Amino acid sequence: MHFFLETERLIMRELLITDVDDMFELDSNPEVHKYLGKNPINTKAQAEAAIAFIRTQYLERGIGRFATIEKSSGNFIGWSGLKLNTGEIETLGTKKEFYDIGYRFMPKYWGKGYATESSIAVLDYGFQNLKLDLICGAAETGNTASNAILQKIGLQYIEQFPYESEMVNWYELKKEDYAKTMS
Repeated sequence: MHFFLETERLIMRELLITDVDDMFELDSNPEVHKYLGKNPINTKAQAEAAIAFIRTQYLERGIGRFATIEKSSGNFIGWSGLKLNTGEIETLGTKKEFYDIGYRFMPKYWGKGYATESSIAVLDYGFQNLKLDLICGAAETGNTASNAILQKIGLQYIEQFPYESEMVNWYELKKEDYAKTMS
């Protein structure tokens, strides 16, 4: 699979094994994992495994999370993209078989609008290129920034439910509603 998206300030491309140091820096940071189960990784082998899992999704599902690069610096700042959640392992509450929009950035890049910018490009790609009918998103209720981003990019709040030990807000955006906002 070859994937490349470009926005005004960002480049999004496939995650590569050569991104392992950056992925380790991202996913070993406790602040990044504050609303992700508070379980940051501890080894580069775990970062390699995460990249391998994402690359398998590219091959098996035709989509995944993508390395996000800041154009002005050339720096890896995190990832953004769609993930097809399938099967029992990837359920979220009672939700199964859904395309999930997500993003994860290093803290020094928070507050710059990169999650919004990359997510809008991902929505465009999902609805226009992949011809999806529905894109979903979830955020822990305490993660005010992520909840605000999901709403800002047009996802509609549907419900709240418990997941593991936290409460989660569930959002959805239907293709027809997305088309209305783009016209």
